[in-house]
Formats: sequence, C-alpha cells, structure tokens
Amino acid sequence: MKNIEKILEERILVLDGAMGTMLQRHKFTEEDFRGERFKDWPIPIQGNNDVLSITQPEAIKEVHRLYFEAGADIVETNTFSGTTIAMADYQMEDLVYELNYQSAKIAKEVAIDFTSKEPDKPRFVAGSIGPTNRTASMSPDVNDPGYRAVTFDELRIAYKQQVEALIDGGADILLVETIFDTLNAKAALFAIEEVKDERNLETPVMVSGTITDASGRTLSGQTAEAFLISVSHIPMLSVGFNCALGANQLTPHLEVLAKKANFGVSAHPNAGLPNAFGEYDETPEQMASQIKEYLDKGLVNIVGGCCGTTPDHIKAIADLAKDYKPRKLTVDSF
Repeated sequence: MKNIEKILEERILVLDGAMGTMLQRHKFTEEDFRGERFKDWPIPIQGNNDVLSITQPEAIKEVHRLYFEAGADIVETNTFSGTTIAMADYQMEDLVYELNYQSAKIAKEVAIDFTSKEPDKPRFVAGSIGPTNRTASMSPDVNDPGYRAVTFDELRIAYKQQVEALIDGGADILLVETIFDTLNAKAALFAIEEVKDERNLETPVMVSGTITDASGRTLSGQTAEAFLISVSHIPMLSVGFNCALGANQLTPHLEVLAKKANFGVSAHPNAGLPNAFGEYDETPEQMASQIKEYLDKGLVNIVGGCCGTTPDHIKAIADLAKDYKPRKLTVDSF
C-alpha cells in the first residue's frame, strides 16, 4: 500500500465530517450512553461521546462507514475528549486507554474493509487528539491572571497516554486538532515525539488550529503565521485549520499557510456559522461552492468538514476535489 505522504503529492485527500453531528441523529439517552457496562456509574455520562465506542460500537462503526462511502480517504477516531483531563468530568480517567484503543480499533476495522475492496484508494485512520477543556496559556480566573488550571507537564503526560492507545489501536495518523491554545498543542506534539522516539515509529502528524473569531487569531492570541511558526519545528504531514468558522471565513488564513508551509495544508471548516439554536444550516452544495475557492487557488492538500457536516457534505467536497491537483508541497518558507 502506498504511504500517505506519497498519495498527498498525487491528489487532494478528503477527511471525514462531524462525528457529533452524526451521533446526535440517534438521540441517545442516558441509558444508551451507559449500556450494560456503566449502568451503575455514579454520575450522569450522557454527552460523553467518546464512551459510545464502548457502549454503542455499531453506531460509531456506521458513522465511519458512511464517511468512507461518501468518498473520505481519512476518518477520525471518536476520541476528541480522550484524555484524563477531559474525562475527569465523568470520573472516567481510568478508562482513557481503553476508550482510545477501542475507538482506533473500530475505525481501523472499517478502513481495512474499504481498502480491501478498493486497493487503489487506501483508507486511513487519524487518531483525533482534542485540545482538552483547560488552557495552559491563559488564566480561567479574571482576578488572578497568573493562575493556570493545567501545566505543560500535566498535558504532556495526559496526551502521551492517549497517543500510545491510539497507536496500539491502529491509528495511521495522529491529528492534533481544534487547537485554541498553541501551548496545549505543543504539549501534545512533545508527547507524540516522545512516543515515536521510544517506539522507533514514523507515524505522520497532522496539526489543525482554530481561528476563533473575526480577529483572525487563535484564542491564545496568535495569527495564522505565528501559529505556523510555533509548530513548524515538528515534522508534520500537514498543518491547517478547522472548526469555529465556515469555509469562506477560513480562506484568508489558509492563504497564509499555503504561502509559508513546507508540508501539506488541511482545512475542515464548519458548515457555515451556527444559527440561533446552535445548528448549522449550510447545505452540501453551498459548502462545496465555497471550498471550490480553496481548490481554484491551490491552497489545500487535505480537505473535509467539522461541525454540522454530514456524509452528504463530504460527498459534495470529494466529488469536487477529485478534479483538482493538490497544492505543491515545497514553498519559500520564512
């Protein structure tokens, strides 16, 4: 099977859409989240999507299947909150290894199935590593600006456990995504490099930040270029942006990355901006017509969707992307 670095030079790869959006369709109850395994759990766990890899594995498998059928080359594991830090909300810190391992294993089984049917279109699994619900750069207490709710080392240790489990479960790529605080991301990248060194692995790494508002900066205050500079010392498959904004609003920030990055550029925007009810109204056609600008300008190597995107959105994007050449990987950098 061709490695992903080689394929990236030949064509634009398509990433899947939103896991949460798809799971909401099931309207899972507290009992569904608990299953037999957690029926006596001491606190409510509804909303902990990661646990569904254990209690509702068929539902997770089906989401991966639908995205691959829609044309995705890469699906993300159901592990966005898969660290001890995020799982503390549900008193499930001790389950972190199992949650990540099972999520990667489920996705890998589906990927192998699709690759065996279409060997010329190999499918890949990206281990999804979210930002956690704490920030190492900023204080959550307005009265104490020096206070931090988490340290770099605590993040590094938590991420390392997640990374080991994702690799053991079969993840082909590690995706550090929805980065709002670059210091958190650097802890994740440090942990990844540690595991790769210890195990003598060359697992490809994708890094994806999030621009939070019209200021064009991440929550920790960086512009697209500053963000790129701060992570560029790590060997990466791609760098990009996801979430927070719709496709149109991401374009100028992708232009900065495309001009400066010496590796792939990825984009998986939301289906527009949320409406008053927190829902996403942009149709697959509307989203694809905006992403066409990325392709016309040669900005991306990997493209997919974030919040509000469904297999229909991914199909519209995949149908469009197949007619375009990927962005050239070498540029005049800083």
